[in-house]
Amino acid sequence: MTPEEQDLAREASKLFSGRVEFLLSAPQLKFLPAGDFPEVAFCGRSNVGKSSLLNALTGRRAIARTSVTPGRTQELNFFEVGEPTQFRLVDMPGYGFAKAPVKVVEKWRALVRTFLKGRAVLKRTLVLVDSRHGLKDVDREMMKMLDETAVGYRVVLTKADKIKASELEAVAQAVSEEMRRHPAAHPQLHLTSSEKGLGLDELRAAVLADVRS
Repeated sequence: MTPEEQDLAREASKLFSGRVEFLLSAPQLKFLPAGDFPEVAFCGRSNVGKSSLLNALTGRRAIARTSVTPGRTQELNFFEVGEPTQFRLVDMPGYGFAKAPVKVVEKWRALVRTFLKGRAVLKRTLVLVDSRHGLKDVDREMMKMLDETAVGYRVVLTKADKIKASELEAVAQAVSEEMRRHPAAHPQLHLTSSEKGLGLDELRAAVLADVRS
């Protein structure tokens, strides 16, 4: 990292280790908080490790709920960062539900799509992808939706410690190549591990840079 990036990473680490508080859950758009702070949203397939990454980024054990049952997050969950508040993190419903009823899935999709299209303070969305599997069709659907709604996003590979380095390199290269075909995708690919702490400093700095852009 450059000296400027190192300074940003230190500032971001201090922010994330300070006040991070749950604000509210919004099962419908009418329950959204006022758009008075910049926001960064987290999305990904169910069981991609989204809650674990949120917990690791904020240095908490359970700020975001983790569960062995995929799809537990069924609402938009908002967390405030900083004292006073600097920005908000938004935990979005997981997609690719294996066991959820069709009507429930459609309701979640409609909530997410409308949120993305109409949230002026949304600075960036982080699309989490399991390193062991690479991009799946449901991830591509999400990326296409973000392209269409003109919401800039970063692709974040999770669980990077769970596969061999050579396999991780191959997955990262394939994902990077596909990202280049998506107009709303940020060119930088993030490799992370919630368990090992890999890539967390860089991702915190990226989030802080995004909310200030």
